[in-house]
Order: sequence, then structure tokens, then C-alpha cells
Amino acid sequence: MKLDRIDIKILHVLLQNGRMTNVELSEVVNLSPSPCLMRVKKLQSEGFIEGYSAQINVAKLGQTLTVFTEVTLKNHRQTDFARFLVAVEKIDQLIECHVVSGGYDYLLKFVTAGIGEYQEVMERLVELDVGIDKYFSFVVLKSPIAKGHLPLTKLFRP
Repeated sequence: MKLDRIDIKILHVLLQNGRMTNVELSEVVNLSPSPCLMRVKKLQSEGFIEGYSAQINVAKLGQTLTVFTEVTLKNHRQTDFARFLVAVEKIDQLIECHVVSGGYDYLLKFVTAGIGEYQEVMERLVELDVGIDKYFSFVVLKSPIAKGHLPLTKLFRP
């Protein structure tokens, strides 16, 4: 499916407000409600829209700690990467895992109840012997900019 500017606009608007009604969405993207709904359903069926979720203000729930962790594996065979991924997929506190270029293999993002919980998670991970050579932790002190959306209209201009 090739996206046009209306499809991109629909994705952009829904990314900012996924609870918007179809009628509201159709007005913003300058379509009548029926064709707008058909486009949204097509975007869903083609996998461009994977789901809808709420953005939670975690700070309101209580004290949390966010940590970015650089991980370097001892070996770099496919089986080593696969074994590591199987282990980290099971960690609830891990919310992002990126394979990166540069001086390390993975960049992980954890959200925990505190430094003690993060330390326990990392100790368990090291004890699993999943090939970690070394890791470095970076505790987030403040996040002055944290956008929950992508610049779709800047990235894709059909």
C-alpha cells in the first residue's frame, strides 16, 4: 500500500489523539466520515496502525527510576544475540531494547521502582550467563523533552 498525504495526515492526527472520533478526524483531514473510516480501517489492516493506547503520567503513580543501559556481549554470533534477546524479553522493567552501532551492542531502557530494583534486575541478568561482557548504566535525572509522537508529516511527504 502506498500512502498519500491524507493517509499521513490521518496517522499524524491519530498519533496525537487516538481517542478522536471518526467524525472529528474526518473534519481535520478534510474527508467525509465514511471515506475517512475506510482509510483508517485500511491503515489498520495493512499494519500501519498497530493499536491504540493511553499515555500514562508515571510520575503521578509514584517514585520511579529510568535507566539507560549500554550492553556489550562477549561474542557476536547469531546464537549469542538470540540468547540475549530471549532473556531480556522476559524482564518486565525493560521497556525498550535497541541494537546499535558503535562501541556497544544494545541500548536498553529500564523503568524500575528504584535503584535497588534496577540493581536486582541487572544482577539476575548477569547471573543468567547470557553472554554479557560489560554494561554501563546511565540514570535519568530529568527528561526535559520526551515526545510521544513521530514527526510523520516531516518524515513522509508523498
